[in-house]
Amino acid sequence: MSEREHKVSRRQFLTYSLMGVGGFMAAAASLPMVRFALDPALKAGAETELHYICDLDDLTEEPQSFNLQYAQQDAWYESEANHTVYLFRHGEEVVALSSTCTHLGCTVAFGTNEDHPDQFFCPCHFGRFEKDGTNVPNLPPQRPLDRYEVSVEDGKVYLGSLIQNR
Repeated sequence: MSEREHKVSRRQFLTYSLMGVGGFMAAAASLPMVRFALDPALKAGAETELHYICDLDDLTEEPQSFNLQYAQQDAWYESEANHTVYLFRHGEEVVALSSTCTHLGCTVAFGTNEDHPDQFFCPCHFGRFEKDGTNVPNLPPQRPLDRYEVSVEDGKVYLGSLIQNR
């Protein structure tokens, strides 16, 4: 067979081959970036795992600290996470506040400031939060304390994921 009987010349074959290999390499390089960008959207609809904290009868109108423990998976490393959570009753509602300050990430405590015993106090920068978690104006924290998703079933209090306040 002569070269004239072929429908694809050597130059066209080389062009098609290089375009195919280049396209495959571009797709292979961009696939992890696309997966990284879409991962939060894929996890957003996932069901929240609830963790038992205490009985409903244990809660009062004053915030009390409780320990929230759960297993967390970070890539291939699994560890036990421990967080302090403040729980209290506000009428019929159960409120669960994070103990992490929204300014620098220090740990806040309720009732430790002598001048403001009914507020959360951050010792790192003297930030304060009201009992309901709202930040006191004109102090370093610019947003309220984050809250946890709360579920009460059969007189038991369960916490879900952290809801970040804006």
